[in-house]
Formats: sequence, C-alpha cells, structure tokens
Amino acid sequence: MGTVLNEHERVIEAPAEVVGALLDRLSAEDDPLFPTPAWAAMIFDRPLGVGATGGHGPVRYSVTEYEPGRRVRFAFTPPDNGFHELSVEPMGEGRCRVRHVLETEPRGRDRLLWPALVRPLHDTIIEEVFDNVERAATGGCARPVRWSPLVRLCNRLMWSRPETVGTPEAARLIRAAVDSPGYQDAYRMELLPGQPRDPAAWTGILRDAFPVLAREGGELLLDVDTAGLTARASILVDDRHVTLSTAARADTLRGRIYWGAVRRAHPFMARTMLRRTHRALALAAPHAGERELERRRSAVSGPSHLVSG
Repeated sequence: MGTVLNEHERVIEAPAEVVGALLDRLSAEDDPLFPTPAWAAMIFDRPLGVGATGGHGPVRYSVTEYEPGRRVRFAFTPPDNGFHELSVEPMGEGRCRVRHVLETEPRGRDRLLWPALVRPLHDTIIEEVFDNVERAATGGCARPVRWSPLVRLCNRLMWSRPETVGTPEAARLIRAAVDSPGYQDAYRMELLPGQPRDPAAWTGILRDAFPVLAREGGELLLDVDTAGLTARASILVDDRHVTLSTAARADTLRGRIYWGAVRRAHPFMARTMLRRTHRALALAAPHAGERELERRRSAVSGPSHLVSG
C-alpha cells in the first residue's frame, strides 16, 4: 500500500465566519465540533495553536499550521507519518464548504489495519464532526451519520475501563452505612461532556433494582442486602468522576457462605456494570453541536432578575 489520501467535505448553509469561529474552538473545554462523549475528546497541552501537542484517544499529533477561522493542520507523531487538516472555504454569502484531508503512508501492520479497521472509524468520526458543524451552524443536521456494526463493535471494545480506587472521602453516606465492614471496594470513571451530573441518573449501574436509602449532595446510598449480608452501594458524582463504592458485612453463617461464593466475581461484575452504564449514558448524551445550541439558548435567556425601585 502506498500513500493514503482520504478526503471528506460538506457544504454548510451558514457563513464561513460562523463555521470558522466553531473551528477555532476545537479542543477547548466547550468544543462544539469533536464528537464527544461517544469518542475520546481532542485534547492538547495548550490552547489550539502552532506547537500544541496532543490528539484524541491513541492517535497522537501536533498543530503545525493554523489560520484562525480558516484552517488547522495536524502532523502525526512518529512513528506515524503524514498529516490531517480541517479547513473552511467561503462559497458566497451565507454558504461555505468544510473539508477534511488526511494523508499518510501506512507501514507495517498499519497497511492491513487502515482498510480493515482504521478507515471505517476515521470516516465515521469525521462525518460526525461535520454533523456537529451543521448542527451548531444551522440548528440541525439533515442526515446524521449512522454507525455500521463494525464501528459499533469497535466503540464498545475501545471504551475506557473503570479505575480501582479507595472509597472517596466525599462518599460520606457509605462510609457511615455499615459498621465494621468485612469488605469494601470502589471503582470510578471520568465524567464526559454531556453525561448527567445527577447521581439518580446512574442507578442503572445496578439495573435500578435496589431501593435508595439516602441522598446527600452528589451521593446516593442504595440498600443491596441479601442472604444474611448487610451490604450498601454508593453512587457518587463529583466534578470529575462517577464512583461506585460497596461496603458489606456477613452477619450469619448463610451470609458468609453466600459472600464466599460471590466475592471473587463481585469486582468483575461491579466494573462491568459501571462501564456498561457509563457508555450507555455517553451514547445517549446530546451531541456536541446540540450542546452548543443549548449553551446559546441559555446565554440568550440568562438568569432573570427582579428590579425594584
């Protein structure tokens, strides 16, 4: 396989300066274009500009050329080679073309991975970027891209996994819920743009099967007692993470036998349920372009004030 040239373009019924302003916010905290949280965010070590280094997920690159409002080029980090570039071209009043170009020369196993796996993922992500351009610039997207079965499978397999942590200090409810617990664990995942910050939205981690005993701030405490076992689960949502914590104590011989049978499987099940719910809520979250429209609506409406005099 020689040099790969991959090109995408779409005509947007909006002025080039409007779309260019969106382009300038790539990788920002309120990035209106990159398709997060369904895919890993574009992140750099500094604001968008020449010299910024980072990428999205495992794909690494740096900004080598930048014309604000018009064009940005990224050079892939060795051992990868080549570049990809996003640009905006005026097409008269109230109309423009957004274009993405990727050029690279796959080497080694990448010569097989590019056509079989990388290109379908790349094509989908770029079309999702264009969908968000259209949403943010015009208020809607006429024909959003659809995921193929392969893309959906890859997204599932590539989804990040929970991190094992100690029970958070902020999880005060579960810390006080079980006297002298014989078992404790906690797993957390990073909150992504658009995911809910209300812990009640995350009870699907436990299939909404257990009663909520208490709520304090961003923490829910759930009763997961069973078979002679006093057990509580906590869902804590803070500024950066969602954390699932468990505390358990066997109170009877039956409870000790039961816990001895399920204890080895519990960490795997807890991580699996957290990861599954994390992905489901990410895929159900508003698109970046939709979040941009909501931000604008909120900015226009603003807080209401009563003025007396």
